Amino acid sequence: MATLTVAVVQAHVAASLAQGLDLTRTLTTEAAARGASLVVFPETWLPGYPAWLDVCRDVALWDHEPTKRVFARYRSESVDVHGAAGAALGAIASDAGVTLVVGVSELVASGPGSGTLYNALLTYGPDGRLLNHHRKLMPTYTERMVWGQGDSEGLRAVDTPVGRVGGLVCWEHWMPLARQALHVSGEDLHVAAWPTVHERHQIASRHFAFEGRCFVLAAGSLMRACALPPELERDQARAGADDTLVLRGGSAIIGPDGAYIVAPHWDEPATLFATLDTAQLDAERMTLDVAGHYSRPDAFLFEVRPAPPRTTG
Repeated sequence: MATLTVAVVQAHVAASLAQGLDLTRTLTTEAAARGASLVVFPETWLPGYPAWLDVCRDVALWDHEPTKRVFARYRSESVDVHGAAGAALGAIASDAGVTLVVGVSELVASGPGSGTLYNALLTYGPDGRLLNHHRKLMPTYTERMVWGQGDSEGLRAVDTPVGRVGGLVCWEHWMPLARQALHVSGEDLHVAAWPTVHERHQIASRHFAFEGRCFVLAAGSLMRACALPPELERDQARAGADDTLVLRGGSAIIGPDGAYIVAPHWDEPATLFATLDTAQLDAERMTLDVAGHYSRPDAFLFEVRPAPPRTTG
């Protein structure tokens, strides 16, 4: 029986990118010390999910100076994947000797497109190399004020020492063709990166595990209303009190049969651990393989179009 230990980190987002990188190193090192060989962080863990889009007033008003100031600060704290912050993440993975998957708001440092941010999911190997760089295909609703559209370049699973690892970000889990692209690429472990894993997100994560016959690590963050940008007016019904949790976590680990291995954890920091029996992958694939014996290529044509070259700064 082959087993591996995985960890999903659920924590309060840090106040800055520098503090977030320090916290990422601390939590990754602690998880590795407890035997984890794969460590996962939530959607835009660095520098934190812009929950103010959901719980603050007037953020979509044209030429709204407070929102523009908040965006400028968020941009300055975003991650240059090919710069110092990206190198720091690679060093965290290599120093801990783990495969590391972390969600970031990505900054293109220079050149064409340097005014655009992307919602990215980065996978680093235990040698510190960047193995996959996925940009969220379609920012959801008000997120389009912050992030640009991603591409198909990272829409895949990659080989790692723990198996083939892939991931999707938030509402990509309701894009059937994006899901199929990951199924076709042969995932063993899927990272479902969310800002917070509320009930509908739990359903989507469990559905993905069952459909893909893979383990799913669903990761969500914590954030209190007091961490929202002071420039913006909070909606009193959603974020009136300072201690109101606007992101509640809900992280979980799910088996390839869609059942919880570790049930959702709410409202407090925790690192979720599970020792996975990889033989369960083979057992569950007997009945369903949506890219193989349960597909109909004679009836359906599926294609992932190649992505155009990226601007990376």
